[in-house]
Amino acid sequence: KALEALIRSGPELSEPAVAPLGVAIDQWHWHTTISEYERQVATVQAWIGAGDLFQANLTACAEHNLTVKSSALQLYQRLRRRCPAPFGGVMVASNAEAVLSASPERFLSCDAAGNVETRPIKGTRPRHQDPDLDAAAAAELVSSPKDRAENVMIVDLLRNDLGRVCATGSIEVPQLVGLESYAQVHHLTSVVSGTLRPDQNPVALLRACWPGGSITGAPKISACSHLNQLEPVARGPYCGSFFRFNVDGSFDSNLLIRSVMLRDKRLRIHGGCGIVADSNPEQESAELGWKIQPLLAALS
Repeated sequence: KALEALIRSGPELSEPAVAPLGVAIDQWHWHTTISEYERQVATVQAWIGAGDLFQANLTACAEHNLTVKSSALQLYQRLRRRCPAPFGGVMVASNAEAVLSASPERFLSCDAAGNVETRPIKGTRPRHQDPDLDAAAAAELVSSPKDRAENVMIVDLLRNDLGRVCATGSIEVPQLVGLESYAQVHHLTSVVSGTLRPDQNPVALLRACWPGGSITGAPKISACSHLNQLEPVARGPYCGSFFRFNVDGSFDSNLLIRSVMLRDKRLRIHGGCGIVADSNPEQESAELGWKIQPLLAALS
């Protein structure tokens, strides 16, 4: 509390001007073209049809060399201004590698009493400046059987994951497929909660739920194995997590979606979509654009 009071008593920090990066959006190098991504969607659907999967989160990657002098914090400032998000953050390593995140998704949280929450996101539509178009996009998302089913699949997976370490009967779904709107997109978000058993702890919780179901698929192990056959670039920190552990034993964490990796003055951005049996390949590639274009614009 004393530290918080000290921080609040300090002067307001003004945001310095951020210089243009001089990178055009069309100069980013994609490791997977739109047509290739759509073919990969069809491949995932074939695996689903064969009974190997129910859902898989298929990702693609774009890269570009950073040609102007700009620190990781300056880049994050650009990202946060364009894509504000409740679970964003930045981490800079001693060798100047960095992860910049505008994540809207909580992975896991646990308070000091052992109350656990996860907030899976599945289902996306773009925002519109026109209020009527924006409301229509949100309404269409909420009523979409495909997007709702995609979300519910991951809710079931996470209920199972939490069940490994939570008390019997404690797992609940306070919010099932609710609408949440952010600066650039609308999302469908569910909330799954539970209470840790006395013989479990936050580390056991993380082990039980890692990696996140919404960024892998269902069944989780099979989805990871199949995705490794399709994705040409290793995800690295993307789809990992930032964690904050507190002295009282509580913690919070995100999933590193809508995130940018910086290494050796090279920027890398990933994006992904949940593929299910009734996915439309063209619609999935469009959704990939809705998610990743704001990041490209923020850094271009």
